[in-house]
Amino acid sequence: MLFFVAKYITTFLSSKLVIFHEKAKRKQYFFTKSNQFISIVKNIIKSMYLFNYFMYFCTIKVKKRSGMTISANQEKDKIVQEMASLWDVLSSEQAELLKANLSIGYYKKNETIYKEVDDPVNVFSLIHGKIKITKDGISGRNQIVRTVKPMELFGYRAYFAHQNYHTSAIAFEPCTIVFFPISVFTQILKENTDFCFYIISHLATELGQADDRTVNLTQKHIRGRLAEALITLKDKYGLEEDGYTLSIYLSRDDLASMSNMTTSNAIRTLSSFANEHLIAIDGRKIKILEEDELRRVSTLG
Repeated sequence: MLFFVAKYITTFLSSKLVIFHEKAKRKQYFFTKSNQFISIVKNIIKSMYLFNYFMYFCTIKVKKRSGMTISANQEKDKIVQEMASLWDVLSSEQAELLKANLSIGYYKKNETIYKEVDDPVNVFSLIHGKIKITKDGISGRNQIVRTVKPMELFGYRAYFAHQNYHTSAIAFEPCTIVFFPISVFTQILKENTDFCFYIISHLATELGQADDRTVNLTQKHIRGRLAEALITLKDKYGLEEDGYTLSIYLSRDDLASMSNMTTSNAIRTLSSFANEHLIAIDGRKIKILEEDELRRVSTLG
């Protein structure tokens, strides 16, 4: 299609130039037809400008599409390799099956990946970024029940419980996520015993953490709950290159939600930790200065 459009424009311009050239041979043309001459020149220049602009635009579009395709394929290959090396249990055939059914999603900060009452039709894995799993409380307040770390699978529990989603998944920050159909997930589970045990282990770990979190949120004091939240974020997402700053920047509302307290209590407790030199605060950046002491506060509750 692009070729025929370009050919048409080129033919049109050529015919205009031929006409102009023939008329230009007549000396009287320049004197008696000066207005027409100027008009023809303007039309030729305008047409050439439009043609060049059109070709530039089409070339850019083709380059962008080609680049996006190559980039997407390369990223998909890399993601499949990373996932396979992480699990270390997928056969080459299963990795190819996964790749063939894999989709890549890009989510902005605070964008919802799935929400409560949705049907669980896909399994998700976080590649880059950070995600919170939330649930609406009785009063309508949004509660963070857990966070997701890179390369962790999520969003499949409801399917095996024959339920709709009881929670929502929301991006803490811009995220890259892959997802594939539940049917592919269950097929690999049926074929691969090691993978099946991997998933069982993951679910068992989540259940144990949920048990601990239930006790901690209901029995620990405010200081203990907030200290636990900070330690959990450090263990899950790590620290920046300085070795102190949490590599996740949370709002005070999110910290309060993770710690099951009001935002004002979270602000006061953070200030208290800072005054005790357990942490240092710079906007949303939090540096853990005394990790052992912070863990002690978390343990004592």
